[in-house]
Amino acid sequence: MRLLIAGGGRTAVNVASHLRGGGHDVAIIDASAERTRVAFEKHGLVAFLGDATEETVLRDAELERADVVVAMLPRDADNLSVAVQARLAGVPRVLVRVRDPSYAKLFHRVGIERVLSETEIVIGAFTTTIEHDRVHHAMPLGAGQSLAFEIEIPQDSAVAGRSVMELASDPEFPKTCVFAGLYEHDGNVVAPRGSSIIYGGRTVLLVARREDIARVSAFFAPADSPARGSVKSG
Repeated sequence: MRLLIAGGGRTAVNVASHLRGGGHDVAIIDASAERTRVAFEKHGLVAFLGDATEETVLRDAELERADVVVAMLPRDADNLSVAVQARLAGVPRVLVRVRDPSYAKLFHRVGIERVLSETEIVIGAFTTTIEHDRVHHAMPLGAGQSLAFEIEIPQDSAVAGRSVMELASDPEFPKTCVFAGLYEHDGNVVAPRGSSIIYGGRTVLLVARREDIARVSAFFAPADSPARGSVKSG
């Protein structure tokens, strides 16, 4: 897959390096000679020096040949310019990083649907892990009303040893919550089945509505934990 990334900042270069390591053909564009030099010499990336919002620079980078264009410039207005030009060039997929969430509506209005807001992702992750001490690596989904998150099942959890099917049908289990993955001892994630057993000491990947995360955490709490009472009362 051929990818063109507008922007040579740390995040953009790390994304580009990761994709290159996965066997993709990746190039970046940045107006900084130092950034393009580092991208080429340190990370082995194809790097074009120039303003990614300019048509001539995009033409030199063969924009029309890209399968995916990712706009990760510092200014949202510049990312909008790159995204629109990519769309007009017929690029199949265009992704944009947004710093100001208010720009998201503007991107959607011009047909750019793949918009990632760093602010919303960071706020969603930090606030959730701060508010719920047993929740790890939370990520907001959709418009932010739902979250994907990891939670470790205590060894003495009241529900340890039961199957996914049993737990999902338990009237105390929040109906907005679904099992998305189960972590094995080696850290690999496997897809849950109805017969999969939830063991104490293991980590599970869940998706739930933001307002139900406290009930989900309480559901998996130790049998003698005061939090268990909040499941029924909630």
